[in-house]
Amino acid sequence: MSNAPPIVLVDRCTKHYFRGSERVEVLKSVHLEIARGDFVGLIGPSGSGKTTLLNLIAGLDQPTTGRVVVNGVEISALTESQLALWRTNAVGFVFQFFNLIPVLTAYENVELPLLLLNMSRRRRREQVMNILELVGLGHRLDHRPGQLSGGEQQRVGIARALVTDPALVVADEPTGDLDSRKSQEILDLLQELQVRLQKTILLVTHDLAVAARVRRLLRIQDGQLIDDTENPESTSHPLFGSRNVSSAARRLEEQERVKPSNAAGA
Repeated sequence: MSNAPPIVLVDRCTKHYFRGSERVEVLKSVHLEIARGDFVGLIGPSGSGKTTLLNLIAGLDQPTTGRVVVNGVEISALTESQLALWRTNAVGFVFQFFNLIPVLTAYENVELPLLLLNMSRRRRREQVMNILELVGLGHRLDHRPGQLSGGEQQRVGIARALVTDPALVVADEPTGDLDSRKSQEILDLLQELQVRLQKTILLVTHDLAVAARVRRLLRIQDGQLIDDTENPESTSHPLFGSRNVSSAARRLEEQERVKPSNAAGA
């Protein structure tokens, strides 16, 4: 077992806010470690706290109490301006609805994060071209989002997330706006890039078929992590193929069916 420090440490974090005079507990003393190079899924019902936890790890929000450390930086201690600079260099974002700028080409959308860095135009072009080739869109760089399919738009989104070479990639429902075939293509691409580039990926989903593709699955409910499972049938491992997706999804569905009765008996 590796003694390397985790790339992500969420250390007994809580998060609450007030709705009028009512205190709403979103996260309740969550502790989580993620190893470098892992492919982790986070699943839970609406309102469970999964998006809040993702936002803490991505530096988009701060915990009420506790610490968040990512790649050796205690981001929960940073100011807003420091967090903005940290996000530019350290984390890549993949969104459900792509969040591409309609008037910009694929090339220009991917180049955007690099414009915030001290980088020459030649170096920017080299990195953008390389990552667009890597996601299979080297021939579509001059096309605007409206000229691309949904799957191609998400490939642009993935390229934009990776172009700064971040240590961590966070994907919030990255297949939620795609049909099943394009969803599988995007998951195949994420898995390939995770292995090839040795990236750490944290993926939020509500889809059990998507959850079956990660190596480690975390379940969150009512602001608490209630399950942490390594998936032996995960296709995120290069030795596995898509033949295991349906059986893994069925196993997850069976677990979902029995969990309410277990919880009721707890």
